[in-house]
Amino acid sequence: MSRADAGTQASSAAGAARAASASPGATASPGATASPGTTASPGTTASPGTTASPGRGDTRARIQQVALELFAEQGYEKTSLREIAERLEVTKAALYYHFKSKEDIVRSLIDDYFGQIDDLIAWGRARPQTGATRRELLRRYIAIVADGSQVFRMLQQNQAAVNSLEHAKQRGDVFRQRIGGLVEVLAGDASSAARVRAAMALGAVSVGWMFCADFGIDQTELRRTILEAVCDLMPATAPR
Repeated sequence: MSRADAGTQASSAAGAARAASASPGATASPGATASPGTTASPGTTASPGTTASPGRGDTRARIQQVALELFAEQGYEKTSLREIAERLEVTKAALYYHFKSKEDIVRSLIDDYFGQIDDLIAWGRARPQTGATRRELLRRYIAIVADGSQVFRMLQQNQAAVNSLEHAKQRGDVFRQRIGGLVEVLAGDASSAARVRAAMALGAVSVGWMFCADFGIDQTELRRTILEAVCDLMPATAPR
């Protein structure tokens, strides 16, 4: 992936899932999320407190995945809902049941990404502020960034189209708010220097993954290497 991909994510999160509310830790907007740090197809988990109909979550995730493929192949503007339905071998009516427009699909991908970060912030706040917790939070954040890289690639390749969408104006602010929540969990009530280190560690995750993911490095090894590198920026993380 190019340096432009890295810059897109670091600057505006042009990249991923559930546009949650403005302040870190606030209740996220309704939408499906994956468990923090787990590898999952976008949107396969039902919204909290709801029961998914059999196969409904899977269909939603398949629509998102096929849409991503077509957006990458021929561009967002040149892809129609009809083409997405045809590749899925479903009717347009079945597609409309989940998404009314292409913009809805893009919004859902970004909503799901931010939902995972919200879940991670909640997870961190519920744990004692120990080195082990900080290290595990960073590991889970690396997984979220890695799993969302396809979305960021699509957003980078279709900047002109997706940046004109109504919800695009809020992405940068929402991303900064979520990163602020993660910094708070990582640094706790520590000094401003600790907060700077936490912010640098989170930024390094994004840049490290987006810049190096196409280097032919084994992805498990890449995740491990990035984790060790960012833990070096956070002296309070648990020993290796």
